[in-house]
Amino acid sequence: MSIDRAVLGFSGIMTLLSAVLVWLVSPWFLLLTAFVGINMMQASVTGFCPAAMAFKMMGARAGCAFQ
Repeated sequence: MSIDRAVLGFSGIMTLLSAVLVWLVSPWFLLLTAFVGINMMQASVTGFCPAAMAFKMMGARAGCAFQ
């Protein structure tokens, strides 16, 4: 699995998790959704993504976006 796919999968899981937590626990979990979205926008502009760095340390191969 490439870093790009791992980051996309991780952000999708976090978004779905926050939606479930909003439904079951509290609307305050919308802040998690906002954080994920802001982090994705920031990564698209700067190329810096903490999740990509973590997946790289775990041994995922480089993709096109995060090298």
